[in-house]
Amino acid sequence: MPFSPTAPLLLDVRQLSVDYVAENQPPAHALADVGFTLREGECLGVVGESGCGKTTLMLSLMRLLPANGRITHGTVNFMGRDLLGLSEREMTAVRWTNIAMIFQGAMNALNPVHTIGQQIGEAIVLHNGLPTAKAVDNRVCELLELVGIRPERRTQYPHQYSGGMRQRAMIAMALACNPQIVIADEPTTALDVMIQAQILELLLTLRDKLGLAMMLVTHDLGVVAETCDSVLVMYGGVTAEYAPVDTIFNQPQHPYTQELLRAFPDITAPLGRNLVSIPGYPPRLNALPVGCRFAPRCPASFGRCHTQQPALHQTAKLHYASCHLVEEKGREKREE
Repeated sequence: MPFSPTAPLLLDVRQLSVDYVAENQPPAHALADVGFTLREGECLGVVGESGCGKTTLMLSLMRLLPANGRITHGTVNFMGRDLLGLSEREMTAVRWTNIAMIFQGAMNALNPVHTIGQQIGEAIVLHNGLPTAKAVDNRVCELLELVGIRPERRTQYPHQYSGGMRQRAMIAMALACNPQIVIADEPTTALDVMIQAQILELLLTLRDKLGLAMMLVTHDLGVVAETCDSVLVMYGGVTAEYAPVDTIFNQPQHPYTQELLRAFPDITAPLGRNLVSIPGYPPRLNALPVGCRFAPRCPASFGRCHTQQPALHQTAKLHYASCHLVEEKGREKREE
C-alpha cells in the first residue's frame, strides 16, 4: 500500500539537541535542533557521512544514549506523549512495544551464548507477557517464519547463522512485540550485494504487510531512492535538507545534498563522466567551525557562511534546507 502524506502522525521530533561530554574537554555537539515527522506507513531515510549524527539521533529517540550522552533540548512526541519526559520505567514499556530498533552489526548486537530463540523470546516475555512457555515458543516460530528462517533453527546460536540470517533474526526480534515504528540503523552493513537486496526487500514487504512506519539509516543513496518516502540529510549534527524523496533527488537545494548526489554513481550518465568527491572531512563535533558547518567544504560558500549558522528555511511545501543561499533565493523571488 503506497504511503499517504495524510496518514496519521506517529512521531513528531522538534529541536532535538544532544551533547557528548568528556572530562577536561569541550562538549561534542552531536545534534543541534534536529526535527522531522513520521507518519503511519512512511519510510524515512536518514543519510549523511559517518559522524554526522545519524546513529545518535536513533539512540536519542529510544533513549539509549551511552552514559556520556546528554539530551539538552527538544521534544520527541510519540502519539501525544513526549518520550523525553517519561520515567525510565515508562520508557521501557515504549521500547519494542511501540518503537523497536534493528541495531547496526547483528553479530555484535546478538548475545553469543544464548540461542536465537531465547533472545527473541526474552523480548516477548519482558514486553508482551505471554502466559506460557508454549505460547512464547509459538510466537518465536511465527516470527522466524515471517522473516524467512525455518522455525527449527531457533535452537541454534548466532555463530551458526550466516550474516544475512543474523540480520533476519534481528528483524524478527524487532517485530516481536508488534511495534508501530521500526528503526533500522544501517541494516545491510557488511553484507554482500545480493543479501543486502534480500534484506531490504524483506523490510519493505514487512512494512506493507504489517503497516509499519520505518526509519532507515544508510549511506546508500540508491537504497534511499528505491525504498524511502522522505529523506532527512544530516551534516555535522544538523539538518542540511529534509523533503520527500523525489524532491531530494530532482530538486536538491542544499550544496551538501547536491554534492552527495554528484558523488553517487549513475548508470544513466553519459560515458566519460567522472565521479566527484567532496573535498575535506566532516567537522569534529567538539571543534565545530564558526558559521555553517559545511562552509569549509562548500563550493558555493560566501562571507556570511563563515560567520553565521543558517536557519532551516522552508523552500516549498514539505521542503526544508539550512543554507544562506536558499534564504537569498527566497528573498530575490519575493522581491520580483
